[in-house]
Amino acid sequence: MAESTQLLSPNSQPQTTRSWRLMLFLYAMITVMVALILVQIDSFDAAPYPADELAKKPVFEVPRINPQALYGSERIGEGRLMGPEDLVYDPKLGVIYTGCGDGWIKRVSVNDLAVEDWVNTGGRPLGLALGYSGELYVADALKGILKITEDGKIETLTNEAEGVKFGTPDAVTVAKNGVLYFTDASWKYDLHNCSLDIFEGRPYGRLISYDLSTKQTKVIARDLYFANGVEMSPDQDFVIFCETPMMRCRRYYIQGEKKGLIDVFIDKLPGMPDNIHFDTEGHYWIAITTEHTYKWDVARRYPYIRKLLVFLEKNWKRPSVEKNAGVVVVDMDGNLIERYYDPALIYVTTGTKIRGNLYLGNVFNSFITRLNLSHYPAAAAAATPSSTKP
Repeated sequence: MAESTQLLSPNSQPQTTRSWRLMLFLYAMITVMVALILVQIDSFDAAPYPADELAKKPVFEVPRINPQALYGSERIGEGRLMGPEDLVYDPKLGVIYTGCGDGWIKRVSVNDLAVEDWVNTGGRPLGLALGYSGELYVADALKGILKITEDGKIETLTNEAEGVKFGTPDAVTVAKNGVLYFTDASWKYDLHNCSLDIFEGRPYGRLISYDLSTKQTKVIARDLYFANGVEMSPDQDFVIFCETPMMRCRRYYIQGEKKGLIDVFIDKLPGMPDNIHFDTEGHYWIAITTEHTYKWDVARRYPYIRKLLVFLEKNWKRPSVEKNAGVVVVDMDGNLIERYYDPALIYVTTGTKIRGNLYLGNVFNSFITRLNLSHYPAAAAAATPSSTKP
């Protein structure tokens, strides 16, 4: 009789189970609605990226690639280098200078890999440039543009332009005539909030010069999208600088027929560029902090998604959109010729070739990555499966 009663029941689930499921559903809906309201009223305001930029498709075809750049690599100075953001080599001393998150500029011997605490700026040294008399120039995110003499004396050269303080001094290079060229990635956001600049989608970056003889600071270009790495051409006729979210590098002519003009050196890179270094062999090595992905492409197109990502980053944890960081090699004409990357690499901030080895800096690692290029070279892309599809 009991069995017949159960068969005739209009619902096989107990009433309490149905009630709990309904309550959980309502709770989830209320949570989502509250979260959306909080996101909407958050003060962060993301802007649309330019339509012509969104229409561009990134180039993923590179003649030669190494898609497993960590295989066979070494960790240099592990535990002693906190966020080695940029690397610059002094062939006279045989050392690599690198700026760390604890304020130290450290020197790493390429012969025995010994790490030396050299000078502490009291700030956060980012981009570095070796001067022509042994001095070191530093783009310090907290202090401005610094000069450090061979004996370790620090001088602040400049920390504002046109009455506007630098927000995030990022990279620096020096010409033989004594003029420094450097980038202020964002005059609005400081280093600790610099990711908000990219998520906001407005151009707050500047390319700036400082003349060592006249001590004058001059804004060369403004309204740049997160102005980043900068490098002098070997003939001293132009300066290359990167715009990170635009996935391109531009060129400012400092002499010749095109003096004062700015054009595009390389566009549609396979990811977001950071620091750039010339290897004296006719190649520029451009760090790619993260590959261009479908997730980032969607975020660039829809400001609300970037607003949501910022809300999650500030209050919980945003989903990762970074992968396949590394470095690309570009010739003097701005053509991609090689790429080194790895699925496990993210936030690579600099790459440079020294004595046949590739050295990679990373803003979050506690070491420098070194790869022997003769043992682990890039191979023809057709012969090596690429993982660069979004």
